[in-house]
Amino acid sequence: MSREQLGERLGGLADKLSSEQLLKNQGIGNEIGFYIFAYDAAFEPLVSGYLPRLKEQLKTRGLTALEFDLYQLILDILKERSLLEKSFVLEAQKGSEGLFEALKKIIRAEKVLEHITQRLSNPHDLVFITGVGAAYPLIRSHTVLNNLHGVVEKTPLVMFFPGSYDGQTLELFGELKDDNYYRAFPLL
Repeated sequence: MSREQLGERLGGLADKLSSEQLLKNQGIGNEIGFYIFAYDAAFEPLVSGYLPRLKEQLKTRGLTALEFDLYQLILDILKERSLLEKSFVLEAQKGSEGLFEALKKIIRAEKVLEHITQRLSNPHDLVFITGVGAAYPLIRSHTVLNNLHGVVEKTPLVMFFPGSYDGQTLELFGELKDDNYYRAFPLL
């Protein structure tokens, strides 16, 4: 996908996300309104830079998108437990693999879900999940989606995914097969 093609897809997001069909979860066969916006990981800065503009466009249409950056959630959890600075020291001493081994016991799907659930009380029409690539391998995208089924049932959720999604398989960065996840719909 070229930069121009991605630009066209991004340009069409506000219309798609503000459509009555998407907002009311219609036409998806009684499935939950989970969508994947997949893109080439090389364009991560372009996509993340566009999101504030997208949220403003939606706001002018009377819609609010609540964003959850998975990487920022990891940092928040570490700060709450006074482990952020210790994590930097551990990584310097033992490398990324040593840090991952230590943090995988602390950064669990349940803890991330707890943070998301607490913030869902804010009024919103859409939920955005971002920071998927930066949070890997501590937080896996399919795990997040599976755990959000009971939490975000009626509100459309869009995961901005730096990789590919064929309607069944998530491949992070176009290389790492995350897992089969067939309950989301490709967005655009």
